[in-house]
Amino acid sequence: MTPTHLDDDLAVSGQIGAGDIARLAASGVRAIICNRPDGEEPGQPPFAEIENAAEAAGIEARYVPVSPSGATPADVQDMKQALDGLPRPLLAYCRSGARSRAILAAAGAK
Repeated sequence: MTPTHLDDDLAVSGQIGAGDIARLAASGVRAIICNRPDGEEPGQPPFAEIENAAEAAGIEARYVPVSPSGATPADVQDMKQALDGLPRPLLAYCRSGARSRAILAAAGAK
């Protein structure tokens, strides 16, 4: 997992694992948004596993899953609400980071 920084407060990445949380916390990340639906591919860690590890490290986590076919208007609204309620710096992730980047842009964040 190598985050791509969109600015000082927002980054995107591909799939993260519970083992990445300590490094994210040490780098100053205060919130995580998962844009990847659970069960998208075998071996993918479920959001609950990431959320538990994040909360144990003092990082807030939200689940705003977006289909690989693209974000719906409801997804964009959910992302806006998550962004409004979370501290920064923030990392959004999906399979490759592309969906996260797209929904951040659609939500007006980047």
